Amino acid sequence: MNVFLQSLAAILATAAVSGALACATPASVCAEAGDDGFALIAAGRPAAVVTDPGADSAVRWVADRFAADLERVSGHAAQRVRDADRAPRPAVVIGVPGQSPLVDALVAAGKLEVGDLEGQWEAFRVAVVDDPWPGVSRALVVAGSDRRGAVFGTFDLSEQLGVSPWYWWADVPTQRQSDVRVIPGSRSDRPRVRYRGFFINDEDPAFSGWAKNRFGGVNADLYEQVFELLLRLKGNYLWPAMWAPKAFHLDDPRNTALADAMGVVMGTSHHEPMTRAQSEWHRSPDDPATGGPWNYLTNADNLRAFWRGGIERMMSKGDGAAYESLVTIGMRGDGDEPMAEDTAIGLLETIVADQRRIIEVVTGRPASQTPQVWALYKEVQDYYDRGMTVPDDVTLLFADDNWGQIRRLPEKNLDRPGGFGVYYHFDYVGGPRNYKWLNTVQIGNVWQQMDLAYQHGARNVWIVNVGDIKPMEFPLDFFLRMAWNPEAMTHQALAAFPETWAKQGFGAAAAAPIGELITRYSRYAARRKPELVNEQAFPIGDVSADALHRGEFGEHVENWRTLVDDTEQVKSTLGAQHHDAYFQLVEFPILALANLYELYWATAWNRRLASSHDPRANFFLHTVERTFARDAELTARYHALNGGKWDGMMNQVHMNYVIWNEPTRQTMPSVTRVGADTPTHRQDAAVLFAPKQTETPRVGVIPAAEYARAVDGRGLAWTAIPYLGRSQAAMVALPQSEPPTTAADGVRLEYSLLTASPGDLQVRLQLSPTLDTTDSGGIRIGVSLDDGPVQTVLSHLVPTAGPARTPEQEAWSRAVIDNRHVVAAQFAQVPPGDHTLKIWRLDDNVALERIEWGEP
Repeated sequence: MNVFLQSLAAILATAAVSGALACATPASVCAEAGDDGFALIAAGRPAAVVTDPGADSAVRWVADRFAADLERVSGHAAQRVRDADRAPRPAVVIGVPGQSPLVDALVAAGKLEVGDLEGQWEAFRVAVVDDPWPGVSRALVVAGSDRRGAVFGTFDLSEQLGVSPWYWWADVPTQRQSDVRVIPGSRSDRPRVRYRGFFINDEDPAFSGWAKNRFGGVNADLYEQVFELLLRLKGNYLWPAMWAPKAFHLDDPRNTALADAMGVVMGTSHHEPMTRAQSEWHRSPDDPATGGPWNYLTNADNLRAFWRGGIERMMSKGDGAAYESLVTIGMRGDGDEPMAEDTAIGLLETIVADQRRIIEVVTGRPASQTPQVWALYKEVQDYYDRGMTVPDDVTLLFADDNWGQIRRLPEKNLDRPGGFGVYYHFDYVGGPRNYKWLNTVQIGNVWQQMDLAYQHGARNVWIVNVGDIKPMEFPLDFFLRMAWNPEAMTHQALAAFPETWAKQGFGAAAAAPIGELITRYSRYAARRKPELVNEQAFPIGDVSADALHRGEFGEHVENWRTLVDDTEQVKSTLGAQHHDAYFQLVEFPILALANLYELYWATAWNRRLASSHDPRANFFLHTVERTFARDAELTARYHALNGGKWDGMMNQVHMNYVIWNEPTRQTMPSVTRVGADTPTHRQDAAVLFAPKQTETPRVGVIPAAEYARAVDGRGLAWTAIPYLGRSQAAMVALPQSEPPTTAADGVRLEYSLLTASPGDLQVRLQLSPTLDTTDSGGIRIGVSLDDGPVQTVLSHLVPTAGPARTPEQEAWSRAVIDNRHVVAAQFAQVPPGDHTLKIWRLDDNVALERIEWGEP
């Protein structure tokens, strides 16, 4: 076992004892019987939940949800008390110091310390308080620095109780417990990223169709479930569904007030300024501000009036108060398109100045007192790079390339009041191809990129495009947990995350195998987005008169078949109560994507064989027909879960793409029948294949984590980042965001190579397709052999929204399709024998996944 695998095993072994640690950590939930601590549930009876009569609506709401959670765990209703004078014993008290007489009395009596909460954003303290009132021996207090702090502290307890944030969104069951206590003492926590949330986007046909089936539309009944999920994941910020004709503030008059009452900060997407949904511009005939083109050069008066209406609506809460919002400013073209480039920079600066004047006039306060964000998305970032001026109090929201690689990060003015943020993608509509169907995210890639962002100072906003929410449960959970505290999400915590997450949903016994299934699925799915998989995606092998010789495509299919078998084996160990959640979170994505690979692999062989009139083509024809039908069967099974609860959620078209955009309907790939069927055409596939007989050039392969020696220096340490790339891990020099180094600094990895014969040698480095976030002309990596000179190779990928026009843009398009980028170094007349290959850290943001070497 190599060094990385040994360390990973140790990490997971440590994670396995986390339950025991909970019974030793102050103010943590312990499911073991004992006399010390606060009895949250005793002999099946839960404690009462108490709030002050005048508590904020979000505090009252979370207290109601916590009482419901106690009932889920105990099987008995928890008393919900809203009168402090009638507080029973034992009781859980939830409040905000300065707004809660109950909490303030405990503070005044010296029984509760909350000084560290003062002035904090969304912080909380959970404390077991002795002798809180006469005749009461103990109480449990959740004190928030503000209303959301109280919400997050309460839901933190719920999760420790065993109530998954996904109890509704993925039907994760809650295990019954009759005795639960909270360990004596207190603990506190707070977020490190200010605004943390997700964007429901590209939501037609799946999310929208499901919402219509389930709730009658995208309305407040639906959003109550969305808001609860967001808050249970300790997020606070939402960009709502916005594909035409949706408009959050108009679609249901309850939406705006509900979000504010629950404590959710509302925003609008990167191209919807001043709290206005884009579709409002097109569909509000009664609004005199709407009309004419979405063009500030020719229609500025109408646009200003339209935007003013958005800010007036934000301020309509009453008594001069605003609905809590993070206001998007700036402007893109109608339909999320660029504006005219020759006028864009100066025009955008004028637009933002005018928008800020509107904010000042309507709110009656300086614009700097209303939180604002300007998304530097696509071409807007190019304008920023060319000197576009942005007010210092506005958060600059940098973006990834829509494929998980951040384009730009701050290098200066890190102390600007508005700070910086990142808009990230798990889902995308655009080139080189849409990807909307299944989760294809490796959390290792999320960790590497968002850690990079955090280290660069992007700490004010983290928001991720999650498409339909489902089936992005796993990476969304990871993203928001990391956003809460990137400092706690170390690479060790990353390594333990799949098992930890699986334990929460399926229990300790199944956690390790389910975590491993999710990890393997993520690695296989990340090879290529499903929408990019077709009959030409991978080499299929060779044909001879008596046998077919399996190629790379067949190897991938075998990987998927093994994973499917393992998935069904693990399912057989689970109780029936877990089957719905298992199907949604584990089984369906594995079975569905495995089936897609089978379908296109068979399509490729059918076409290859049919082109030479080989009757073996018919076997694959039947496989295509069977797998196409299987795809529909899996979707129908998903939609039938839990009495049809998720009907419509998996209706995303995902086959037979021919351009970047999705087809209008699901169709089977075209296949060809050769002659008439015979029984041999339906034989088992294993009979059709034989080991490959042809010789291939000798190629050496080393996973990056299997190094012979790692040399650290300049405060940098080589670290294996799990779940990143096609192997077990990728190598990254931590901490990220450090300045460039030189070969003289000696920061390098060494690998042992053996060459059998003399000759020229090419070394190919397989990298994660990261981008130059500093706009320095590419990312440099050093390569040397033995004691020879260091060559500098350059990884330079340039995203494009349209057709690739430069070699760097073409390289980016190829890299995101393959989810890897390869750079090469050449060595002339290398003698046979043992050699040491050295990979030198020169620039930041390099994730080395694998090394190959062989003939040029």
